Amino acid sequence: MAKTSKQERVFVAGHTGLVGSSVMRRLHGLGYDDVVGRDVAQLDLTDAVATRAFFEEMRPSYVVLAAAKVGGIHANNTFPADFIRINLQIQTNVIDAAHRTGVKKLLFLGSSCIYPKHAPQPMKEEHLLTGPLEPTNDAYAIAKIAGILMTQAYNRQHGTNFIAAMPTNLYGPGDNFDLNTSHVLPAMVRKFVEAKDQKKAEVELWGTGSPRREFLFVDDLADALVFLLENFDATGERDNFVNVGVGEDISIDALAALVREVVGYEGKIAWNASMPDGTPRKLLDVTRLKSLGWKASTPLRAGIEKTVEAFRSKK
Repeated sequence: MAKTSKQERVFVAGHTGLVGSSVMRRLHGLGYDDVVGRDVAQLDLTDAVATRAFFEEMRPSYVVLAAAKVGGIHANNTFPADFIRINLQIQTNVIDAAHRTGVKKLLFLGSSCIYPKHAPQPMKEEHLLTGPLEPTNDAYAIAKIAGILMTQAYNRQHGTNFIAAMPTNLYGPGDNFDLNTSHVLPAMVRKFVEAKDQKKAEVELWGTGSPRREFLFVDDLADALVFLLENFDATGERDNFVNVGVGEDISIDALAALVREVVGYEGKIAWNASMPDGTPRKLLDVTRLKSLGWKASTPLRAGIEKTVEAFRSKK
């Protein structure tokens, strides 16, 4: 096991985003005293020359690659070219620069959408590339799959220690609440809070409510990522990534009822079945992560309460 030093420099790519900002807080809380980040105005990670120059100058020992273009079903389905192009550019530039400047360990952040649309449930790491993807976000998924294979290829060819984590659906304070680009849970939070404040009789939600999803509080993910950075190394040609989730899921209609209850909204829910449901079920098998010694600690209701509070504080 390669021991991680808290005195060496850690670069968190995407440090202003939902995941990256939480990772920064977690690293600082654990005593890492040289943690750096750059926002897009300071460093455009889609620019290979600028990315390489940053790595040459800063020489980080560890990298958490949380920078990505992300969004919900609507955004993925509307802008697939943007999702595949931007994510491929970011991860290609960062992974290659990390190799060329001698980074000791890189942690690539993937997504549970890498698994086939009809993968066995719960989804295990070995289910990767065993079937067709969900069409509404296949461009994003292909980019993330390419990132995993790229870390494996660099490990195999160059002897690097590049690992990857596949998180389930994330949520929490700092989330994106834009209804055009957000994921399902923050979108629900915004819709119910605004419906309550505006005394609306009804809230429209997309789909049928029947799909099942797993939700991980972002601070739990940050804790898991730092845990993996400290306790998980790439071993073998294909053995370098691990699922990160809670191991439990909930139907979208039950989630809506829970968010409505937390918000205190008393109106009706109208399901717009003409809008896509996406993958019928997405539940990660987290046996491997638990065997390493980590499991999530934030109950879904408690996480939703914190998310609602954070959204209200920004209104």
